[in-house]
Amino acid sequence: MAELGTVAELVEASSPTAAASAALEVREVFVELGGRPVLEHANLTIDHGELVGLIGPNGAGKTTLLRTILGVQRAVGGEVTVEGRPARPGRTPIGYVPQRHEFAWEFPISMADTVMTGLTRQLGLLRHPRERHWLAVADALDRVRMTHLAKRPIGQLSGGQRQRVLVARALALRPAVLLLDEPFTGLDMPAQELLSELFTDLAREGRAVLMATHDLASALYTCDRIALLNRTVVATGAPSVLAADTAVWSDTFGVGENSALLRILKAA
Repeated sequence: MAELGTVAELVEASSPTAAASAALEVREVFVELGGRPVLEHANLTIDHGELVGLIGPNGAGKTTLLRTILGVQRAVGGEVTVEGRPARPGRTPIGYVPQRHEFAWEFPISMADTVMTGLTRQLGLLRHPRERHWLAVADALDRVRMTHLAKRPIGQLSGGQRQRVLVARALALRPAVLLLDEPFTGLDMPAQELLSELFTDLAREGRAVLMATHDLASALYTCDRIALLNRTVVATGAPSVLAADTAVWSDTFGVGENSALLRILKAA
């Protein structure tokens, strides 16, 4: 993997203190689907307070990496740790925002009840939500500016509102790590700006945020770092540094020097 940070960043990243403070660390992760390797020797470290954009072509393994970090997808090899401890499904403070089409919006439940489903593993099957759980739901809805719609059935929500509900559902866990899978797909500009501002705020509050996205312009503008993925993490670096190295983008996306992608990078 090519590391494109400054010398100071490299020294800091290699220090024992920095390693101990990493919110999320993916080490040599290997994943197979149907006997075919999807991720190989994937390595990525994200500190508290970082918003990292995960970028790669279709089929590069972005969603698979997020699901492996979450513990939904089993890795053949390697390790994922959160705050220095092995990630365990349902017990590790990781919030996950899937793509909108992965959620069943026909369920006849309210927005607040939908957010509460994010706490299902904490509650178990037979326990009723307590006051602290409803407070977490209320706080999450407030963060996405949806408190006034808490009782609205989810089937009546717009695309942007649905995306914000999924974000609130993840935030109800009050996670140390937040994973976002294509959060801007299909949204208009006001909704994108609201969510982009929220993700930046969450990182500044100390969370580690990893966002898989095809929105290159937004990632270059808002993210602290970019990680290029194509079955492995090809390169990571600050957006300004990474954008200047068009060779790693060509390697990641398999495009020529006259591609529209590289022209966008040069303009940035």
